[in-house]
Amino acid sequence: MEQNQETKQTTKSENWEPRIMAFLCNWCSYAGADLAGVSRIQYPPNIRVIRVPCSGRIDPIFVLRCLQSGYDGVLVSGCHPGDCHYISGNYVARRKFVALRAILNFLGIEPGRVQFSWVSAGEGEKFSEVIKKVTDDVKKLGPASRLVKKD
Repeated sequence: MEQNQETKQTTKSENWEPRIMAFLCNWCSYAGADLAGVSRIQYPPNIRVIRVPCSGRIDPIFVLRCLQSGYDGVLVSGCHPGDCHYISGNYVARRKFVALRAILNFLGIEPGRVQFSWVSAGEGEKFSEVIKKVTDDVKKLGPASRLVKKD
């Protein structure tokens, strides 16, 4: 009986797929995701997308809430530096992300569970690569256990 239960747990962890929340800038990263879809570029279906006006508008609390809600990883993606529709929003996002990284380290959240990227509207292939990398990184870390709110 004990061995059967152990086999069930092993099978469950082998089939485990991470749940990843992606905050995408409307003007660049979301358009890059759209281009990937229109171009039929394959990427893992593990992400849930929240479209935001600018990556600079992401409050670090949003990221913490995603982790608390049971998401295994979070991606924040915005315009390349110097290409922001709102002039300096991506620089604001970059500064917030540095501060957030320190908070996550303090809380014991593994680096790699929360990632930041730059993807422009014409980079559908790059968007696909970013999603594959984030999914692989989070999959290596395993299911989130820190900060996750239990029902």
